Amino acid sequence: MEIDDDAKEIVREIGTAINESVENSTKVAEAIERLREAGYEMELTLRLEIGLRPHAGDEETETEKASLDLTEEDLQVLQRMKIRIDPDL
Repeated sequence: MEIDDDAKEIVREIGTAINESVENSTKVAEAIERLREAGYEMELTLRLEIGLRPHAGDEETETEKASLDLTEEDLQVLQRMKIRIDPDL
């Protein structure tokens, strides 16, 4: 699927907004500081993948059921970020 320039810019804005949210989070900063006080340095790598698909509109299309395998650690991180995951997915 070819993505137009407007959509690409919006995706960049979303990535920037998420990055800034993590960087500016007082909870994240406090947790990192507690970790340093405990004698550790932290290296954090977050990978953000944004997938786009066109609106289906009124057209009836066949949909696939997606599978998502998350570890307990993944779920804890998402929960701390106030992201809810439907357990039926």
